[in-house]
Amino acid sequence: SAQSMAWKIKRKSNDELRQAFVDATIPQAKFLGLTIPDKDLKWNEERGHYDYGPIDWDEFWQVVKGGGPCNKDRLKVRNKAYNEGAWVREAAMVHAEKRAERKNNN
Repeated sequence: SAQSMAWKIKRKSNDELRQAFVDATIPQAKFLGLTIPDKDLKWNEERGHYDYGPIDWDEFWQVVKGGGPCNKDRLKVRNKAYNEGAWVREAAMVHAEKRAERKNNN
């Protein structure tokens, strides 16, 4: 990350990106009436940013690896959408094959 910033591939550090994300999403979450599960979350007037508690990286990586509380539901919905969309993929393939056949016959 430091090398990427030195080479100007990356313009902000992970900490800066995380802070920008928190600052942008907390007002939206509050507007929607959502509860944020961070007892340390509060607006810091002096910094002009939200302060938040420590990140549980073990929990983070568990979720990334598919062990999150919504993973089974997410996969179920994704698989359902994929299966129900089979006819669209099949129709697109038939159309592409017919188009290629017409092009080859001309």
